[in-house]
Formats: sequence, structure tokens, C-alpha cells
Amino acid sequence: QVLVEESGGGLVQAGGSLRLSCAASGWTSSPYIMGWFRQAPGKERGLVAQITRNGDSTYYSDSLKGRFTISRDNAKNTVYLQMNSLKPEDTGVYFCAARTSAFASWNYWGQGTQVTVSS
Repeated sequence: QVLVEESGGGLVQAGGSLRLSCAASGWTSSPYIMGWFRQAPGKERGLVAQITRNGDSTYYSDSLKGRFTISRDNAKNTVYLQMNSLKPEDTGVYFCAARTSAFASWNYWGQGTQVTVSS
């Protein structure tokens, strides 16, 4: 069974840091693209960052550049999201997702992990 599972969420004060992890299990090879999405209360889910299999290409939402860093360890089939200088507006449920190719949709999703940033 192919799974992606997030961990590392929690409660942090504004200005603090958190690192989210997403482990992909059951894959015969590391997913082509892995990414993080965020869904704030009352808002739609949106792409935060994504990274290709060999890490040569990354994308960040414009509003998050410079504060968030995505990385991956293919030996562990794990992708990370380092979040620094957190703001209350970063609060939300963070979802990990995977795409099997450049032309595929985001077809594998984790259950999400809650991040709450207090002011």
C-alpha cells in the first residue's frame, strides 16, 4: 500500500520554527515530485512548496520564500519542510502530497498535520 504520512506539527509561538516531515512508504521508487500544501481555517488548500525527485527543482509560494525550505532524503523516502520565523497566519493544516510524474496530478495525500502559531 502506497502511503504518505506527515509528522512534526504542533503549537509554536510567533517567530519560532518547526520542521515537518513526510514519509512515503510502499513506493517502488521515490515519488517524482513531493510537496506541501496548507489549508488555513476557512480557506482553500494551497501549494506551499514542492521539490523534484533529485532536488534540482523547487517551487515556493511567493509569500513564503525566504522563511520556508523544502528538502528531501530519497534514501529515507522523506521530504521535509523547515519553517522559520513563523507567523500566526501560517496556522493551518499542512498536507504532504506526491505526484508520480511531471504530468500526473497530486494523486497521493497524507492525512495532514496541524500547525498552530500563537501571537
